[in-house]
Amino acid sequence: MWGRVRKSTGRLLGAFRAETQPRRDERPHNLFEAAAAYVSACAENDQERIDEAAGWVSPEALSFGVNELACRAVIALARERGESPRTVARALLGLPAA
Repeated sequence: MWGRVRKSTGRLLGAFRAETQPRRDERPHNLFEAAAAYVSACAENDQERIDEAAGWVSPEALSFGVNELACRAVIALARERGESPRTVARALLGLPAA
């Protein structure tokens, strides 16, 4: 009798686990994909996409990815403008030049 209960419980738990795992033909998102999707959704004020991207990775991983994206964006803009990254970052945030 306990064997049947254990087997039924295992199937039930397996069904819940299957819903949270990506399908076999879908590869999991990495933190940089999540960060790019999250930041672009924030820029477009698309709450549905923000929530979706935030669920792809842990909050810590998303935070790291957003930080890395911000650093790379500031460096790219600084090179493009011929300015220091500090000047570009302050300008983007609307802060006075230091």
